[in-house]
Amino acid sequence: MLTAIVGINWGDEGKGRMVDLLSKDYDIVCRYQGGNNAGHTVINERGKFILNLLPSGILREGVVCVMGPGMVIDIKHLAGEMARLREAGIRISPENLKISDRAVITMPYNVQQDCLEEERLADKKFGSTKRGIAPVYADKYLKKAFRMGELKNLALLKKRLPDIVEWKNLTIVNAYGAAPVKAEEMLAYFEEYGAPLQEYICDTGLYLNRAHKEGKKIMLEAQLGALRDIDYGIYPYTSSSNNIAAYGPIGAGVPNLKLDKTIGIMKAYSSCVGEGPFTAEYFGEKAEKLRAAGGEYGAATGRPRRVGPFDAVASKYGIRCQGADEIALTKLDILSGHDEIEVCVAYALHGQLLTEFPFTDVLDECKPVIETVKGWNQDISKCRKKEDLPKEALDYIRFIEETCECKIRYVSVGAERDAYVEL
Repeated sequence: MLTAIVGINWGDEGKGRMVDLLSKDYDIVCRYQGGNNAGHTVINERGKFILNLLPSGILREGVVCVMGPGMVIDIKHLAGEMARLREAGIRISPENLKISDRAVITMPYNVQQDCLEEERLADKKFGSTKRGIAPVYADKYLKKAFRMGELKNLALLKKRLPDIVEWKNLTIVNAYGAAPVKAEEMLAYFEEYGAPLQEYICDTGLYLNRAHKEGKKIMLEAQLGALRDIDYGIYPYTSSSNNIAAYGPIGAGVPNLKLDKTIGIMKAYSSCVGEGPFTAEYFGEKAEKLRAAGGEYGAATGRPRRVGPFDAVASKYGIRCQGADEIALTKLDILSGHDEIEVCVAYALHGQLLTEFPFTDVLDECKPVIETVKGWNQDISKCRKKEDLPKEALDYIRFIEETCECKIRYVSVGAERDAYVEL
């Protein structure tokens, strides 16, 4: 069985929390795209963990985690992430972590280039995480990148390095006026952070295909959400990879396999980190109150997230892009204590009512059309069964289901592993 867990909106929907929960029923969890530019927050009996690169299944004993060829991997960051988990008592070994030999390495000069470009853009910046993601994906498609498999042959990698560094300095030095990258420093980087990873690197596509033939259950974990997809998101305010479920088998290393199920994750309200159009955004005191209640600060960067009411227009589009079969709705508990709850049900554009998500260029001109749903005043964080939820909470769930035309199966009522209701 091959299942994708994907974000429906702008990212930060709670995918890590749901992967951690649902991984109890899976043998393998595979990250298939992106790098350390987003964080998956998981809270369980061992504590609170923020994962940037490692699949969220790493916290579940008995689950094998795979980092697929669609990823870009900052090996220094990965080394630090692995060390922090080991300090917390999490076992990491080549038996439960496998890294694709085809995954691309995020280089220090990629991070530098990302920072230099954001500085150059000044007030026109994209809101990059400054983790080198766009530059390293650009290098990949320019065929100027290094791949994880090369770390197993440092002698050959050493031969490639001078030409790549010379090419990169054409940009670093001549375009940005920064100090040149030095090949010897990059080689030292490979030796220090890459050599210890050699035993984890393998053909993960072969491993996953064999596992699939054996009947193992495989979960594909996405980063960010549909509205940050490079092709289908709010371009150019997107990530630099495809996070939609259809890319999952490709990014995991098994393009020959087909998905059996796609579970979409979305919040009971809207949140967004970074720049770009966000039609239903709250401002001022209303935004601060929701942000504080939901703890809406980026897991990777700590930046305050932009927040707003549930956006049915964007969510319906995200569900369609992801091909979601069912939905996990997170953070419903954050909306407790409101007499009325707002929902953006359409966009108004120059007198026209839009119920389908439009082309990015007109989003800044769109205004949210708001409807209200009756709220509930009781704490729902202890609810574990459908009948425990107040009628108004169930009505809100049904309203979202009907508006977005997709079944909601799971409802998260807290950050802890067991704080959810299955409908």
